[in-house]
Amino acid sequence: MKAFQVVENGKPLEERELDTPTPSGREVVLKTVACGVCHSDVHIHDGYFELGGGVQLPSPLPGGQPLTMGHEIFGEVVAIGEEVEGISLGERYVAYPWMGCGDCDLCNDDMTHYCANNSNLGIHVAGGYGDHVLVPDQKYLFHAADTPDSLAGSYACRGLTAYSALKKAGPYKKDNSLVIVSAGGLGVLALKIAQAAYGINPIVVDIDDEKLGMARQLGASATINSSEEGAAEKLMELTEGGARSIVDFVGAEASVNFGYNLLARGGSYVIVGLFGGQITLPLPLQALTEKKLMGSYVGSLGDMEELMELVVAGKIDPVAVETRNVSKANETLQEMKDGKLLGLVALTSATVRQYR
Repeated sequence: MKAFQVVENGKPLEERELDTPTPSGREVVLKTVACGVCHSDVHIHDGYFELGGGVQLPSPLPGGQPLTMGHEIFGEVVAIGEEVEGISLGERYVAYPWMGCGDCDLCNDDMTHYCANNSNLGIHVAGGYGDHVLVPDQKYLFHAADTPDSLAGSYACRGLTAYSALKKAGPYKKDNSLVIVSAGGLGVLALKIAQAAYGINPIVVDIDDEKLGMARQLGASATINSSEEGAAEKLMELTEGGARSIVDFVGAEASVNFGYNLLARGGSYVIVGLFGGQITLPLPLQALTEKKLMGSYVGSLGDMEELMELVVAGKIDPVAVETRNVSKANETLQEMKDGKLLGLVALTSATVRQYR
C-alpha cells in the first residue's frame, strides 16, 4: 500500500510503500475512499501547538517513527477479523478515530478521547493519508447513508467537534441565542448542525468577508466582521444585550477577547480552536457575572452515535467539499497553514460520490 507520511516534523510528507495491514479479532481494514484535511493535521505535521507568548506544546512523532496522518476517514471494507459480525466486504463506513486504552475510568465512562494512553488514528497510529487503514474494533465504524464521500469523513472530527461543543454551550431558544466564531470549514459545519439539531440559525462572526458571505448563503441569521468598527455594538444589539452562548472555533487571543467581553451574565463561552494566545480575566467578575469559560475537544463515541443518527436521517444538509488527489497533501497543508483554504478539503485517490 502507498501512504504519505510525516518522516520529520515540518518537512514535506514523503510517499512511501508499506505493508497492507492484516486484521484479526474485531479489527477491520478500510480502503480509504476520502480523508478530510483538518487544521489539527497542520499542528501534527509541524510537531507543536502554539500556546502564545512564545510557548509551544510539543507534539512529536509517536516513538520518533514516521506517521501516516489523517483522522477524518471514510473507507470501504476490504478485510475483516475472524470475530467481526454484521459487517460485509464492500460496505463503506466513517471511522471514529479517538481511541483510548479501553481499561481506565475515562474509557469506561465513554470518554476515550480524554484517555492519557490513546491511540488515535492519524495521530498516534496510521490514518487516512494512506490507501488502507486498520480500525482496531468494529464498534468505531458508522454508516453515513448517502452522504457525499468527500464529506463523510469530516463528521469524525470537525462534525463531531462542532456537535460536542454545541451540546456544551446550549440550551438555545432562538437564533440569537448562539454566536459561532469562524466562518471557515468547522464553523460552517457547526452552522448546519445547529440548524439540524436545534432548529436555529446562529449569528456568525469572522474577519473574512468572503467566508461571511458563504455563511449567509447557508442560513446564518446575521454575520459580523469583528475587525470592523462598531462590530461589538452590532453584536450587543443583535443579542439584545449580550450573547447567551458563544462557540469559538478560532481560539485566538483576539477572538476570545472580542467575544468573551460580549457574553451575557450567566452565558457560556466554549473554546474549540487551537490558534493560540493568552488572555487575562479579572477573577471577581467571574463570580459576579457567572460567566462560564470552557474548552471542548472532539467528542465521545456516544456523541458520534447521536451525530451520525442525524446524518443518516438526512437532517444535516451537506456542505461543499473540495476534493484533491492525496498527492496534493503537502500543498493542501501549506494552504491551510496560510489560511488560504475556503471551506472543507478532502484527499482521495478514488472516484468519490458527490452531492445527493
